[in-house]
Amino acid sequence: MRDHWKNFIGGRWVDGSNDAVIDIENPSTGQSLATIARAVEADVDAAVAAARACVDERALTDVRPAIRGRWLLDLSTWLEDHRAQVAEVLALDSGKTLTEANWEIDNTTTFLTYYGGLADKIEGRYIPLGGSITDYIVPVPYGVSAHIVPWNYPLEIAARGAAPAIAAGNAVVIKSPELDPLSVALLAEGAEAVGMPAGAFNVICGFGHDAGTALSTHPDIDQITFTGSVETGKKILHAAAESIIPAAVELGGKSAGIVLPDADLELVAEQTRWAIFGNNGQICSALARLVVPADRHDEIVDAVVAKAEALVAGPAMDDLDMGPMISARQRDKVAEYVRIGVDEGAMLATGGAIREQDGWYFEPTVLANVDNTMRVAQEEIFGPVVTVIPYETLDDALAIANDSPYGLVAGVFGNDLTDATWLADRLDAGQIFVNDWFVPAVEAPFGGFKSSGFGREKGQAAVESYIQWKNVAITRL
Repeated sequence: MRDHWKNFIGGRWVDGSNDAVIDIENPSTGQSLATIARAVEADVDAAVAAARACVDERALTDVRPAIRGRWLLDLSTWLEDHRAQVAEVLALDSGKTLTEANWEIDNTTTFLTYYGGLADKIEGRYIPLGGSITDYIVPVPYGVSAHIVPWNYPLEIAARGAAPAIAAGNAVVIKSPELDPLSVALLAEGAEAVGMPAGAFNVICGFGHDAGTALSTHPDIDQITFTGSVETGKKILHAAAESIIPAAVELGGKSAGIVLPDADLELVAEQTRWAIFGNNGQICSALARLVVPADRHDEIVDAVVAKAEALVAGPAMDDLDMGPMISARQRDKVAEYVRIGVDEGAMLATGGAIREQDGWYFEPTVLANVDNTMRVAQEEIFGPVVTVIPYETLDDALAIANDSPYGLVAGVFGNDLTDATWLADRLDAGQIFVNDWFVPAVEAPFGGFKSSGFGREKGQAAVESYIQWKNVAITRL
């Protein structure tokens, strides 16, 4: 862990143009961990200019696609070779346990490997028009791709977007999250080490209100990828509309898991433990609403409470069941939501309190007998809080699950696959899990319905965000 970190622009490590820094807190202690150069508008200009020069010089498109793929594959190898260092930095920076940090590294290397292998398979096609006409379409990268990365999975989401963008031939400018940017800076070190061209991979760290705004509104950006809140997403989309450029946005969720009457109690409890208390519930696709048969409500609550109360929290490097939340502000926001839920009539089955220790810790919380009209059932809490909502019939369960402004993921637990399939066909969400939340499939497209955004990440579908199609029609004279 270094005392000071820099931005990576045009193949060089640089401080901010005004020499300002951002102080990075250690969530486990609440104390200062390091500083990083703070990017402002001038630094955004420099990063975009470096990316544009890389595009204009055709440093990414004049090489065989397999070469771009090799850079990504080598970056995956670099991360594996530096796993211990990256995991420690990620844990200290974000508050994740070492186990969670290593899971994030696993996902990151998987993205890099997948898109590294896909780079030389992004192909056009011939269109038969007959006669004297030869017609074909070819994939063309947009050019400069801006990526605004959230703090909950900084390393993974940076790679999730940058890998398909680079595979398709785009240069990227990544704005890392100001709360925990250090693992993304290490990703830039890897990009430098594997020999990516100068300007192909740029990383800046700044606040959303200046660096984020400057990046999303920059006139020389050709495409935007954003993961974050609905309100910020609206601003990103407005900026993209003003510039008439495409944007892929993933804007969170309030995901529901429907428990069928025949569901295995232990499976439900264990999946809920992982899907809402993992990473302190700071997951866009967390299992936030557990929709359960009314006559099984109490036993399911008891089983989930037992899982929650068995969890042990402590500093990230101790590698216990849970680390701290990302910040005091986020912890306090979760505490306020729990208070609101109780005031609305929810039953506090366990948790609900700030832990009395250094750092930003909050107890895993179960709110029972929740009505889906309550704020805690409708608004994204982004913390270790599950709401348990009873239903009478499957039609009721479906209506409850779909009664949300969000539609990122949803799920079903149970042995009756006829009912599970019926529900999966009717749930308004971009990804449906049956009996296993967070199926780790980089090959499967991921993205939301409704206010959860649009565009797809993961799988071959992600490449569509980073290419446009050029048609060439040749008539023989």
